[in-house]
Amino acid sequence: MTTKTNILTDSFYRKHTYLRISLTERCNLRCTYCMPAEGSVLSPKEHIMTADEIYNIAKTFVKNGVTKIRLTGGEPLVRKDAISILEKLASLPVEIGITTNAVIVDKFIPTFKRLNIKLINVSLDSLDAGKFEQITRRNYFKKVYDNIILLVKEGFAVKLNAVLIKDFNDNEIINFIELTKNININIRFIEFMPFDGNQWNIKKMVSYQEIMAVVHDYFNNKNVIRLEDAQHDTSKNYKIKGYQGSFAIISSVTNPFCDSCNRLRLTANGHLKNCLFSATEQNLLSAYRKGDNVEHLIQKAIQGKFKVRGGMDTLQKLQEPKLHSKNRSMINIGG
Repeated sequence: MTTKTNILTDSFYRKHTYLRISLTERCNLRCTYCMPAEGSVLSPKEHIMTADEIYNIAKTFVKNGVTKIRLTGGEPLVRKDAISILEKLASLPVEIGITTNAVIVDKFIPTFKRLNIKLINVSLDSLDAGKFEQITRRNYFKKVYDNIILLVKEGFAVKLNAVLIKDFNDNEIINFIELTKNININIRFIEFMPFDGNQWNIKKMVSYQEIMAVVHDYFNNKNVIRLEDAQHDTSKNYKIKGYQGSFAIISSVTNPFCDSCNRLRLTANGHLKNCLFSATEQNLLSAYRKGDNVEHLIQKAIQGKFKVRGGMDTLQKLQEPKLHSKNRSMINIGG
């Protein structure tokens, strides 16, 4: 008697239970590490998944074992039917989270509460209004900061994501951590990663080791507490003794978490990426629109997943432009 292999389990026995769905390639910010300066070519509207297509494709993943869905973009909340999509997905037996830039998130707080959506990740790369405008190419710092504080006050579990870039915002590490002194928030420092058009250079990256050197230099070592990481966590978690919140480091470049990866990404135009670094994608939307069962395509994509970072298993390979430039820009993939 043969045992049927779950379609979400890859050849390295990693079971994928976490699906990130991009609702749109559009955004109300223009972050330099996310999209090229000249902008990004967007998929035609007819190539973007409708609300029903998102729901039905997501339902296939849930049927096969996905237990958590996070909605991303672009900025997911700029999509006109965002509330309808949230309502549809909230009817599934999964935990729902949102990644947002927080520019308009205050308008959605009643919806989040009604649908029991509590997990909110916010991107904020500087606590300096001038730097914020430089990196986002928009002047929304006060609005974003006020909305972050509002989310915390309203009882949401808020994670604040900051991509560190050397000689730009790496001098703000302590300032970010000091936010956790009186605010119950989780600051996550993210190593700068390569995508098409974001001018990535390893010399611009601030590594996990460099971040922790700054932390230990500023705080007495006995005050830096290592927290237990959750299963499948992408980050290494810490807190400062006596502080309300915590901080973490996502070291995708220097210390990837590939061995325990349980994540998949569905782009706004319905392509499945088995890894953020992968240059290959499986077009689920076209098959779905033809009436085909997409499960075999999902399984094919997952079986093709590399053990480490889309096949770039060394820093030398990661620094090879012809390898990482095949990947789409972050705005097209979904944050």
